Amino acid sequence: MRTENDLLPVTVIGLGSMGRALAAAYLAAGHPTTVWNRTPGKDASLLARGAVAAPDVTAAVAASPLVITCLTTFDATREALEPARAKLAGRTLVTLNSGSPAGARTTATWAAEQGAAFLAGAVKNVPAAVGAPDTLLYYGGDRAVFAQYRQTLQVMGGDTVHLGEAVDLAALYEMAVGAMLLPALVGFFQGAAALQSRGLPVDSMVPFAGKWLDMIKALLPEYAREIDSGDYTDAASSVNLFHAGAAHDGELADEAHVDTSWQAPLHELVRRAVDAGHGEHSVAALTEVLRKPAPAA
Repeated sequence: MRTENDLLPVTVIGLGSMGRALAAAYLAAGHPTTVWNRTPGKDASLLARGAVAAPDVTAAVAASPLVITCLTTFDATREALEPARAKLAGRTLVTLNSGSPAGARTTATWAAEQGAAFLAGAVKNVPAAVGAPDTLLYYGGDRAVFAQYRQTLQVMGGDTVHLGEAVDLAALYEMAVGAMLLPALVGFFQGAAALQSRGLPVDSMVPFAGKWLDMIKALLPEYAREIDSGDYTDAASSVNLFHAGAAHDGELADEAHVDTSWQAPLHELVRRAVDAGHGEHSVAALTEVLRKPAPAA
């Protein structure tokens, strides 16, 4: 029987860069850690630090009461765990992968059919940040299960949040927040190409891009207030302002020989907002154009 001073054994399945970081955090914290990866050869550094390599996924699941998977999708997670179905009963499965809310709900049902408790989560940082006090991970699922394992889950990141009882909340927030990533990065890459057209180093824009992102971050609470209230009339930055700015993107494309065609759907969204009467409203009113009517019952 474990005493209160014993650390919970943990299994980590999936040893990509993030999975290895998760397992390394548990090893650093002193947890008995079992690892398994479908493709062999990714566990060498972990074994050198004391991890136990399971010979197969069934042994990996059987080794610990808490099984953490870090695979690509919910489908890949269920597929990888299929041979170990009989060993999941009485254990807790925590998924840290990409996927839709529907995928999380399907996996929760599948886990319940095997007799396993289930939390679906997401790591909101890069592998190098795993284990840091301010690294964010959030989870959806049974609050009692989260409370039972909270201290162990915090090994992966000190900012550990339970979003609610619905098992699909982490996937929902992951997609909602993640939608910002690619447009922001492509915008940076477009700027990089424009600077290079003038022979300027890309790193010269990094401080200014950082300040710009800080400014956007500062605006988010106000935009959220406008969206939640539905009142867009006090516009610091209007839809019309963005509509007028679209022409400048075309001028940059011609001058700097960069491809700005990725912005065309964004410009179309702004135009639709103007047509819908939101021209003088806050740019947050684009939410009204993005929101589709609910399907008829």
